[in-house]
Amino acid sequence: MKINVEVDCTPEEARRAMGLPDFTPVHERYVAMMVETVDKGVSPEVLESMMRSWAPMGEAGLNFWRQMFDISGKRPE
Repeated sequence: MKINVEVDCTPEEARRAMGLPDFTPVHERYVAMMVETVDKGVSPEVLESMMRSWAPMGEAGLNFWRQMFDISGKRPE
């Protein structure tokens, strides 16, 4: 027997139904801080260093995403 259930809801409704916390204020604050940092003229080196510290698996994770978005069309190995 096969049963399919289709749920039509917004991401907010799904979050509430699953009992997940609302991180909207945290996200808005994070984005505001990033915009403020970029507006102050952050150097590319500082931005890269920041991204490396946030990337899952550090350098390996960053290289994976770099390969995923490589415009040469090569697939990551």
